[in-house]
Amino acid sequence: MKNKRTRLKRLLRRIKSHLLVISLASLFLFVAAFIVAYESTSISVRNSYTASKASVFKYTNNAEVGRAYREDRVEVPLYRVPLSFQRAILAAEDSDFYAHSGINPLAIGQALFKNATSDTLQGGSTITQQYAKIAYLKPEQRLSRKIKELFVALKVEGAFTKSEILEKYINAVYFGRNAYGVEMAARKYFGVRASALNPSQSIVLAALVRSPANYDPEFKPGNSVRLINRFNGIKKNMVEEGYITEEEARAISFPKFSANKVEDINSSNRGHLIAAVKSELSDLGYTEDVLTVGGYVVQTTLDQSAQRNAELAVETQRPIDSPKDLHIGLASVRPGTGEIVALYGGSDYLERQLNDATQAIAQAGSTFKVFAVVAALEKGYSLSTVWDGRSPQTFRTTSGNYKVSNYGNGSFGPVSLYRATASSINTVFVKLGTKIGPESVVDVARRAGIPESVQVLPTPSVVLGVSSPRVLDVASSFSTFAAGGIYSKPHLVKKIFDGDGKLIYEFKGESKRVFSEKVMADLSYSLTGVVRNGTASSVLAGFPRPIAGKTGTSQDNASAWFAGYSPDLATSVAFFRDTPEQRLTGIGGLNSITGGSFPARIWNVYMKRTLAEYPISYFPRPAFVGGTRSVYIDVARPTPTPTEKSPQPKPTFFKPRPVPGATNGQIVTDPTKPVPVPTKPVPVPSNKPVPAPTTKPVPAPSAKPVPVPSNKPVPAPSSKPVPVPTTKPVPAPTVKPIPDQGGKPIPGFSPKPIP
Repeated sequence: MKNKRTRLKRLLRRIKSHLLVISLASLFLFVAAFIVAYESTSISVRNSYTASKASVFKYTNNAEVGRAYREDRVEVPLYRVPLSFQRAILAAEDSDFYAHSGINPLAIGQALFKNATSDTLQGGSTITQQYAKIAYLKPEQRLSRKIKELFVALKVEGAFTKSEILEKYINAVYFGRNAYGVEMAARKYFGVRASALNPSQSIVLAALVRSPANYDPEFKPGNSVRLINRFNGIKKNMVEEGYITEEEARAISFPKFSANKVEDINSSNRGHLIAAVKSELSDLGYTEDVLTVGGYVVQTTLDQSAQRNAELAVETQRPIDSPKDLHIGLASVRPGTGEIVALYGGSDYLERQLNDATQAIAQAGSTFKVFAVVAALEKGYSLSTVWDGRSPQTFRTTSGNYKVSNYGNGSFGPVSLYRATASSINTVFVKLGTKIGPESVVDVARRAGIPESVQVLPTPSVVLGVSSPRVLDVASSFSTFAAGGIYSKPHLVKKIFDGDGKLIYEFKGESKRVFSEKVMADLSYSLTGVVRNGTASSVLAGFPRPIAGKTGTSQDNASAWFAGYSPDLATSVAFFRDTPEQRLTGIGGLNSITGGSFPARIWNVYMKRTLAEYPISYFPRPAFVGGTRSVYIDVARPTPTPTEKSPQPKPTFFKPRPVPGATNGQIVTDPTKPVPVPTKPVPVPSNKPVPAPTTKPVPAPSAKPVPVPSNKPVPAPSSKPVPVPTTKPVPAPTVKPIPDQGGKPIPGFSPKPIP
């Protein structure tokens, strides 16, 4: 019996020793495995979307145009986040955050117990664990992922301070409504920045973090009740943790959400602006993938005030009853720099992604006539040259006869190039194009700013705008004219700063002179006629500062334009539909939309509002290239006829009968109109034969014209010598009977017209 007890004791001792060894070995292995697992855990690379920073596009006044992002996130430092939100998020998610080392075993145990004994689910993860899961792990429900989460949390705790972890967490966590981080959550729920959150707003945002889909009131019915209950629960936790007093808690009431919600970043015309900036950045090498993670700040050329004016002008002046496929584009460019200050690409980017200002094309119509005017001036044709404005006309071309009519088939007869520009006379410009050569018109268009990507063929019809540029192309070309002939590349991106605020790009486009100042001065002078007394005068005649412009209505009324400029700004507006076959007829109460109607109205409202912030500038005086003389080009010079208002002088070759009322030696042939006394008396003709000439010298001829002698005998001269007849044409005689001749015609006198 004793031996049995001894053997049992020995066995127990051996078991204990083995258990101890096993335990120590297990502990050693566990520690070793833990150390290996810890050391092998890396937090050097975060998930791409949490590591990403939105790139922000800004107006010239630093207001935000929009952003490029993978997740809608704008990071803010912790010191800009109110203490009320920091405390609310701790009370809601991890009240022991500043006490643990990344893992809270007690909280995990409590969560496991509650999940096992109730229908509700409670998380035991600390804020550090949540950040580890968001930033470094995949969203999968596996035990291995949970174990890795613990090691990552410990690693994070060893790499960052508590404040750094909290800052990273509140900038990474999802709040619903596509808002990542507290900054975007504050904007989208309450319309304020994170720094402006009050205590009640802070508690609501903290309440959303657990499950936005179950607490966002707009996501589904019943969420409002759940959110209020959680709101009150967080307040209670804040009191228990000593963050606020009971009295302060009672003073915090549930907040109201902002009625002015942050619009979808791509809705309205704003989406077109963002897309246009992205497109230009892509050309510079900053693609979408780079922008969505780089956190760049892009300074654009867009002026916020001008942009608002552009959108207001289009929305208030567009036809009310317009069809859905009526498209309106507006582009405004600063002369001399090429900066695009405003764009209108469409009413809603989400419905139509094609930008009507920078991408869509439409026939330019008569706006292309300005290129013909410039080409003509460069070749010496002045604005005073006179052309045949009749309609219709047929022109011979290498491809056959080309019949051209004016708008409404209006016929003008002989007309100056200045007047033809103001009235947009097609027949004159086609003739002008054939004289200067269509190639010259194309060359001017290219130099002005119409890019090579726009097909412009050197045909007789080029002056009528059969080519289809973009609205921005025309605005850029007119900005060249406004700058006095200096071309500058149009652009939207002015500067780019990296995530650390370092300047890494600045636009360095070179401006160059492409037209002479004199030609530009005459062009501006001619285009002022369009707005003063031409095709746009009904809308723009009373514009309060110097402007110049050109209307454009394409063949078959497929598009309508108005492009114009002041010395400070050039703007183009165009109306068109989906296809050139669709006409702008019966819209807005008009038989057809022309450039001088709705496009000019939009231009008028936009430019008045925008230029109001500028001092008044003036165009240079016209240089009158080619002179001011009326030179007729392939058109008969009309013969002027005398008028009563401007009577022509009438010859007298006789001594008139004295008229009562004559004084101071005057002699009068017309009782109502005195005439000067001649310096020498004119001899009265008689029927006597002419005597042989004497040897006396004949005096020099006088200034007054005398009739040409005929072959018939002439009266004998008086004692004074007779002036030698001149070869100048004789003005027509008066129709009244000649005194002292009994109404008979003067022998040898033949009246001729006055040149």
